[in-house]
This record gives sequence, C-alpha cells and structure tokens, in this order.
Amino acid sequence: MQAPPVKDGPPINQEIRATRVLLIDQNGEKQGVMPLSAALEAAEEAGLDLVQIVGNAETPVCKILDYGKHRFQEQKKKAEARKRQKVVELKEIKLRPNIDTHDYDVKAKSMHRFFEDGDKVKVTLRFRGREMAHPELGMKLLNKVQADFDDVAKVEYAPRMEGRQMIMILAPR
Repeated sequence: MQAPPVKDGPPINQEIRATRVLLIDQNGEKQGVMPLSAALEAAEEAGLDLVQIVGNAETPVCKILDYGKHRFQEQKKKAEARKRQKVVELKEIKLRPNIDTHDYDVKAKSMHRFFEDGDKVKVTLRFRGREMAHPELGMKLLNKVQADFDDVAKVEYAPRMEGRQMIMILAPR
C-alpha cells in the first residue's frame, strides 16, 4: 500500500486546526479575530483560499489569498536567490622551490584569473629529495607570492610546512 503524499507548506482551508483565527483579507487589511468558520466563509466568498501564515501564535494568523499563485511566487523567489548565489571554489597552484621566472609569471597569471572569479587559491610548494634541506627557499618564494598578490588577496592560511610540502591559502579581497 502506498503512503499518502506528504504535504509541505502552510495549512490551507479545511486543514487549519484552530477554532479562532486572526483574519487578514486579500487587500492586506486586518479583519480581527473570528471563528474559523466565518474566516472560511469570507475566503469562499472572495473565491480564494484561507492560508495559515503564522501558526505558533496564541491566535493563528490566516490570510485570504490565491494559494497556487502564492506558491509560484515563493518558488520564483527561491530560484532567483539560488541563481545569484556564488559558490567559492578552492583552486590549487603547485610550485617548486627553484621555479623559473617565466613559469612563475604563468602561474601568477592563473592566480589573478582565479581571484577575479572570486575563488580562493591554495598555493602548494612541493619539495623533492635534497630540496628538503632548504625550506627557507620555499618560504622566500611563498613570501614573494604573498607580496605580489597583497593588493588583490589576503592570506587566509599562513605558509606552513606539512610533510614534504609547504601550503598557503589566499582568499580574494
């Protein structure tokens, strides 16, 4: 046997369980506290639905409106809010301690593009073999990155050694 569909949203018309409600008519004017039957009658007379707006009050607030139109407007608002929302991504740039100037410039150009898009950048500096003996070279390079991007980005995670790599995270200003 299939379960009945679960209704989401406020109670409407006969689903309202209160005995007395505060009624607001279709023009937004407060009609006062009245029995539920009188409020339902007024909604039927207007050819609209009685929708419970505030249910946890002492006397629930109900409004006369076109429920289908109301739901459609709410869906449109939610979709518009989702469209305007920006998801910040974490992009990663991998460097080596002895990177050449041109290679560094190419990586820097990519980082500028990421910051313009509003994304964070994780700069990973990987050490191999005997490079581990000179972590100060890596720190010097990450300080250079920090200085180069000081006007467009702020340091969110300071340069720190984690195993064989040094990591720093920059976020757009």
